[in-house]
Amino acid sequence: MIKNFKKREGQVIVESIIAITIALVGVLSVFTLLNKSLSSNVFVADQYIASNLAAEGIEIIKNLIDSNVKQGLAWNTGIGIGNFKIDYNDKVLTDYDPASHEKLKMDSATGIYSYGGDTETKYERNISISQNKVGDSEGNDEIVVTSTVLWSGQGGSEFDVRLEDHFFNWR
Repeated sequence: MIKNFKKREGQVIVESIIAITIALVGVLSVFTLLNKSLSSNVFVADQYIASNLAAEGIEIIKNLIDSNVKQGLAWNTGIGIGNFKIDYNDKVLTDYDPASHEKLKMDSATGIYSYGGDTETKYERNISISQNKVGDSEGNDEIVVTSTVLWSGQGGSEFDVRLEDHFFNWR
């Protein structure tokens, strides 16, 4: 029996190395999967916030139009053509240069995004307004509002969310 054991001495070491290698590959695969999952989770969270900020931009313009109608003004009073920035509590549009890359800020006490918060975020929002000439020669029947939110992700990758809505003079 001792002779038989000596012939298998090297075989035990080889089997141990193979077993450790298989276990190591399995553990590294699990860690790689977890890493990919966590980085996907960050991207999805960023995209969720950007989508809501873009939707908020459209809703703010809708509220301005509704406010104009409620006050008996022309539906598009104060809504010009161009690029603008606006907060949820603003009553007028402010000109915006997209090349300035001005970031939204978040109020750490309320969690509200605006241009007056205390913590700069990675998001910038541009609201672009243009007119479609539908129905009359002056082009006052329809405006096209595009709300774009840009941000930089991990590794410096640039992402954006664009939402577009059309508002009509139907009243």
